[in-house]
Amino acid sequence: MNLIFEQSTQNHQCSILPPCDVPKVELPTKRQENLNLPELSENEISRHYTQLAENVHGVNNGFYPLGSCTMKYNPKIDEEVASFKGFTNIHPLQDTKTVQGALEAISLANDYLCEITGMDKMTFQPAAGAHGEFSGLLLIKAYHKSRNDEKRHKIIVPDSAHGTNPASASMVNYDVISVPSSSDGCVDIEALKAVLAKEGENIAGLMLTNPNTVGIFDKNILEITKLIHDVGGLCYYDGANLNAVMGWARPGDMGFDVVHLNLHKTFATPHGGGGPGSGPIGCKAFLQEFLPGYQVVQKDDYFDLVRYEKSYGMVKEFYGHFLVVLKALAYIMTLGKEGISEASANAVLNANYMKQELSDTFNMAYDGICMHEFVMSLEQLKHDYNVSALDVAKAMLDYGIHPPTMYFPLIVHEALMVEPTETEGKAQMDEAIKIYKEIYKTAIENPDIMHEMPLNTVVRRLDEVLAARKPILRYQAE
Repeated sequence: MNLIFEQSTQNHQCSILPPCDVPKVELPTKRQENLNLPELSENEISRHYTQLAENVHGVNNGFYPLGSCTMKYNPKIDEEVASFKGFTNIHPLQDTKTVQGALEAISLANDYLCEITGMDKMTFQPAAGAHGEFSGLLLIKAYHKSRNDEKRHKIIVPDSAHGTNPASASMVNYDVISVPSSSDGCVDIEALKAVLAKEGENIAGLMLTNPNTVGIFDKNILEITKLIHDVGGLCYYDGANLNAVMGWARPGDMGFDVVHLNLHKTFATPHGGGGPGSGPIGCKAFLQEFLPGYQVVQKDDYFDLVRYEKSYGMVKEFYGHFLVVLKALAYIMTLGKEGISEASANAVLNANYMKQELSDTFNMAYDGICMHEFVMSLEQLKHDYNVSALDVAKAMLDYGIHPPTMYFPLIVHEALMVEPTETEGKAQMDEAIKIYKEIYKTAIENPDIMHEMPLNTVVRRLDEVLAARKPILRYQAE
């Protein structure tokens, strides 16, 4: 498929834009060269973007089990609610008395999400998950600073964590201490105790995902958070995997002080495509006064905005991605208390069904019941037949399904992480299981062909080393 610039023909035009209905203004300086824009008819433009759409795989196209990303179908009613003119035709600088409905919606979202997470207050300023991590760590930093306890400059992060965790800690000038996992995939308690015995007075906090990135609910979670609190640190919960436990277990009840959520994963906003996302952070009451931005408060019969005196500042303009918050609110109110817990239960059921059905073919990284996702290791397949996890993932493209997450977490060699989510039915999962097994059979019987796949996609296998070292990021006109 050619680039739109390559399809351009000189003097081809289309009348998409209406005539200018305001006086023209001569600018003091003019562009010296014409814009290098493609010239096509409206028909050609329409066909080009339709072809692009057909070549993109999303949850509306087929199975999308991207582990740790929760690529689930998002109900269209939530999009509809967020498009109401009463919400879209307002401005953040309006007088608060003219946007009472919007403020009430934010207040409701705060209440529901605090109930789900066991927190006392939320801010919706952060624009995405990693931004929420950054904002939550600033909250922890502000707390220690208020107590003149700034010697705490280290954050503990398990080795199974999302890569954004240590990156976020580094961005707020914390040093990262990695704690290994034990053979069961959970935090090695003895290793954690050793770190705390040596570094206790320097520990600002712990960043942890539970269930973790191998899909296991850490059986020692209450002990872990207590150990951190006993040395004066705070506990930060990465909410990336909340889809597995919402309605059943709350981070606040596990001992966590701060949590970030991915509204664009768990709560009905499409994940991917460049955004917008939303990564609100919640906290316990003792941290509330440090939250960034303005907070919605109810005063008698109306809602208003306040800025806490000890707030550490702003992390985004105004109040965050408001329409994404509306989608989450609509999602929660549509499902209700029973629906929220049923959704997470079905996510866990689907993951365990696929894990069980595939366990006679693939090597599972960890035995036993998983939560919302599971990890397979293709290390033996790579050793015996020189077929890697990448080869298997590429082969899946020929079957019209999206590959699982590859090579993550790093503690599992040749890893494929599968997360079917609750929105997939049994028939779709059975078809995916059949495809997985067929690919595995091909890897054993004809390993050479696996290095050439995909064979039937628009773009064949790319030179990923060249793409990483010498990326072409924009079109260069001749």
